[in-house]
Amino acid sequence: MTVTKMSWRPQYRSSKFRNVYGKVANREHCFDGIPITKNVHDNHFCAVNARFLAIVTESAGGGSFLVIPLEQTGRIEPNYPKVCGHQGNVLDIKWNPFIDNIIASCSEDTSVRIWEIPEGGLKRNMTEALLELHGHSRRVGLVEWHPTTNNILFSAGYDYKVLIWNLDIGEPVKMIDCHTDVILCMSFNTDGSLLTTTCKDKKLRVIEPRSGRVLQEANCKNHRVNRVVFLGNMKRLLTTGVSRWNTRQIALWDQEDLSMPMIEEEIDGLSGLLFPFYDADTHMLYLAGKGDGNIRYYEISTEKPYLSYLMEFRSPAPQKGLGVMPKHGLDVSACEVFRFYKLVTLKGLIEPISMIVPRRSDSYQEDIYPMTPGTEPALTPDEWLGGVNRDPVLMSLKEGYKKSSKVVFKAPIREKKSVVVNGIDLLENVPPRTENELLRMFFRQQDEIRRLKEELAQKDIRLRQLQLELKNLRNNPKNC
Repeated sequence: MTVTKMSWRPQYRSSKFRNVYGKVANREHCFDGIPITKNVHDNHFCAVNARFLAIVTESAGGGSFLVIPLEQTGRIEPNYPKVCGHQGNVLDIKWNPFIDNIIASCSEDTSVRIWEIPEGGLKRNMTEALLELHGHSRRVGLVEWHPTTNNILFSAGYDYKVLIWNLDIGEPVKMIDCHTDVILCMSFNTDGSLLTTTCKDKKLRVIEPRSGRVLQEANCKNHRVNRVVFLGNMKRLLTTGVSRWNTRQIALWDQEDLSMPMIEEEIDGLSGLLFPFYDADTHMLYLAGKGDGNIRYYEISTEKPYLSYLMEFRSPAPQKGLGVMPKHGLDVSACEVFRFYKLVTLKGLIEPISMIVPRRSDSYQEDIYPMTPGTEPALTPDEWLGGVNRDPVLMSLKEGYKKSSKVVFKAPIREKKSVVVNGIDLLENVPPRTENELLRMFFRQQDEIRRLKEELAQKDIRLRQLQLELKNLRNNPKNC
């Protein structure tokens, strides 16, 4: 297969999205005074749904994030309550797609936690999670909810493992153990039957998640992959990465043949990571650079040239990360087709950016708002784990978003016990990878030995006391 190099010349073609433009919200509709985390981990540190905005914040000791109701714009007070139960920095947060007040977080403290945000947002600091999930031996860098199944969560750790959690029982039910280095990104196809990952070992993989079987693998030596996204039902993947000349680059792949990319395109010579976002309803791809203020957008098609450059939104303020509003939270009366929430660290600012299709008519524009995945799950965890695949339950945006999900999260009651997946206890026999980990493990074991010795000594004393009492009773039969 020959690799096509894309031209930068604009291709004038008939497209309803040719004139899409980015509109920044007025200052009073931004979120100001937020101590955005200074962590250099390459994540968005932001998650948004139709009700809440969540942002990972800078905090002394442990990790925390803010959860702000969307209507509460303007300046946020310094003492605004936080979700602050993690013992280490929070590295990723994601809202449950079916229950809009349930959020998952993962941290350097090796745990994944599930939180229930009360109606109207937080009134005081939240330290108790609905669920604490322990199964990784090192920090956890990524969490992703399954796109069609309720209560199935994926987490990727620095132990090179992906765990699949069934939150109905609060346990890991599968482990994907095919990576040889840190996992950088996870993305699902539309029905969640396939998972694609990028990894620090320079490989792009397409995985069957229930069995953990690698269906396709690309060894990306010339295009060092960073991020990947499934392009809806097109059977295509798009990756962003770095070329051998250290320029930022994107590549399009056939998911059934990763031997060579279908096309590659060099973007620019900047060094920041390129975040890809794909809108399956409009077939538009957005590329946002970390550390710069630009968002380029393209239209994807199944026929050559596959990728058509549309326009670029420019801004002088650099972005640390971007949250994306789900479709049912968009303003359809303004012909809004996508909305970013941009993190501007230097200003402590979250800035909404609406991508708008200019239309003269005020009526509902059916051609740019097809039926879209809604807030009802298509499957239960048991059905999905049993091998069933189902497309998302679709909804119309015509009446605006009023329908609330009937799904309710019930935390399972469980005892502390070992975590066994694929016959391996994840909480035991984890070999240390660094000298620091070895020392920490050594001191932990020393403390444990000391505690057990003290416990044994106390039990020994108690045993002697009981033996003496028994002896006294035997020697004085009258007291019996």
